[in-house]
Amino acid sequence: MPNPRGIRIAVQLQPVHCTYDALRAAVSYVDRSGADILFNSDHFFPSIGDDSGSCFEAWTMLGAWAEQTRHVQLGVSVSGNTYRNPHLLADMARTVDHIARGRAILGIGSGWFRKDHDEYGYDLSDSKSRLHGLHQSLEAIRYRLPRLNPPPAGKLPVMIGNGGDRKPPEMVARHADIWMDFKAPQMVRAYNKELDSVCEIIGRDPNSIERGIAVSPGDIPHTQEFLDAGCTLFMVRTAGPRFDLSFLPEWIAWRDMRNGR
Repeated sequence: MPNPRGIRIAVQLQPVHCTYDALRAAVSYVDRSGADILFNSDHFFPSIGDDSGSCFEAWTMLGAWAEQTRHVQLGVSVSGNTYRNPHLLADMARTVDHIARGRAILGIGSGWFRKDHDEYGYDLSDSKSRLHGLHQSLEAIRYRLPRLNPPPAGKLPVMIGNGGDRKPPEMVARHADIWMDFKAPQMVRAYNKELDSVCEIIGRDPNSIERGIAVSPGDIPHTQEFLDAGCTLFMVRTAGPRFDLSFLPEWIAWRDMRNGR
């Protein structure tokens, strides 16, 4: 089903192989750039490059970003459910949402990076168990958010990520405001078509779920494939030590052109 929403650009700054000062400078640049969303990643060790390199914890850093920024929405792409208590995660996201004055996104996935689990004493388990745990956590988050005092400052959209285990479309249709995929265009198209069908079965407007895709800085020539697959949110990824953001003006200009600005 065609999606009438406009294109948005997110930047994921993976907080690895870097100093805090370099990361902070990158955050300020993204916030001034006109980008729509700023994400980090939830690992205790780098999942790219040397896994013994420097790495900063995601949610602590997101609170700092919430105070530092003024324009972008903020989130973790995505929190590892295997090492995040869902009630506490809801509370953390609600608190960040207040610091950010309603700009937070609660991102969650099933978890996948083995070293995070082995080193910190968490059970990675198998795919079936991880998906069952994610389903339970999404139910718990839905229960907890309206019971927090004060409640979130804004809508606090829930984003589910598809970087590891394939998430059942039924889970996404019932719980996601944003769906972030990491797959090839053909797979994304097939999944989005299935997700549309499930939404219609349960009585949800398929267009109420924003469809995202993780891309590389040089992927603008391939954007049409993802647009045809139903994606309107493009998350462009970069990491330390340099946080090269030279790609960002071109992506924002492309967004504005496609949105008719």
